[in-house]
Amino acid sequence: MKKLLFLVATAAMFAACNNSQNGYVINGTIEGAADGDSIYIMNLNSQNPVATAAAVINGGKFTFKGVQDVPTNTYIAYKIQDPQARKYANFFLENGTMTAFLGEDDNYVKGTPNNDAFEQYKAEIAAMTEKIEAVEAQLQSADDAKKKELEDQIDGLMDEYYEVFERTIDKNITNPVGVSVLKSFYYQMDTDKLAAALDQIPANLMEGDETLARIKEVVAKKIATAPGQKFTDFAMKTPDDKDIKLSDYAGKGKIVLVDFWASWCGPCRVEMPNVKEAYAKYKDKGFEIVGVSLDRNVADWKKGIEDLGITWPQMSDVKYWDCEAAAIYGVQAIPATVLIDKDGTILKRDLRGSDLAEELEKLLG
Repeated sequence: MKKLLFLVATAAMFAACNNSQNGYVINGTIEGAADGDSIYIMNLNSQNPVATAAAVINGGKFTFKGVQDVPTNTYIAYKIQDPQARKYANFFLENGTMTAFLGEDDNYVKGTPNNDAFEQYKAEIAAMTEKIEAVEAQLQSADDAKKKELEDQIDGLMDEYYEVFERTIDKNITNPVGVSVLKSFYYQMDTDKLAAALDQIPANLMEGDETLARIKEVVAKKIATAPGQKFTDFAMKTPDDKDIKLSDYAGKGKIVLVDFWASWCGPCRVEMPNVKEAYAKYKDKGFEIVGVSLDRNVADWKKGIEDLGITWPQMSDVKYWDCEAAAIYGVQAIPATVLIDKDGTILKRDLRGSDLAEELEKLLG
């Protein structure tokens, strides 16, 4: 028995020594927590959060120790089920010594390469968000003369906002930070830039990642339906349950806009007046629109058509994000558009607002 206890103690001592040399240590501070409360390292990226480690808070301090095989994006979380008291910090759990802080107005984890890069990214995003919100606040009370200036200012700030994402991806695509940001931002990226970024991800970060595999599939479909390619046909149903195909309209001598939308999509509703204006102006000049709805049921789809005053052809398989046409064209966010030339060649993708109006004016004006 004594020999067994000695072996267990020796193993524990060896593990502790090994952790200090090759594992991680997180020395943390938290505001507003009682002594004896627990704090967790927790996966919050699912409907069922899972705690993978726990520590006890003493004097506003806590410490996590362990060994992490590969850097993993996760959270330090406190009272996550209590909206009034909860605090959390998104970070990369990796071997090394880290300092954490969870406060009323700030949170961070730093001290290791991935977390220092991640904190820089978070700080840049927070700064840009603050600038955008400040201009949006001015927009609420601005007169018509001032609104256009402020809207242009917001457009410029949004460009800078997206540049933060792209710059972070460019600098970090060979490490978990760049991969994580890419997975959250890929639907906003130019297809060529996204394909180039995917090619740079190391095999060990790509292997077994279902999200990256799906993104690669989306990119392949977008390349297959990129400007310069012939349109890919698909068949669905009209709101009256009649068979309809894209080829009933595309490649028949008209400029055709395929408009991916849904009645539940707020940005689609905001964009719809621009689409209606384009249709009214050019429908008698060789322009057609084919709406593809990502609605979940026919009743909502029909009501959306009626509420928005849509008069052009419509089709759907009523499969929500499993819409087969959206999958064919690699559509991951709506509204989305595909503009097809008279001979069936894809001209442009994702034209909206003034960009759509300018393109149609060049083609049909």
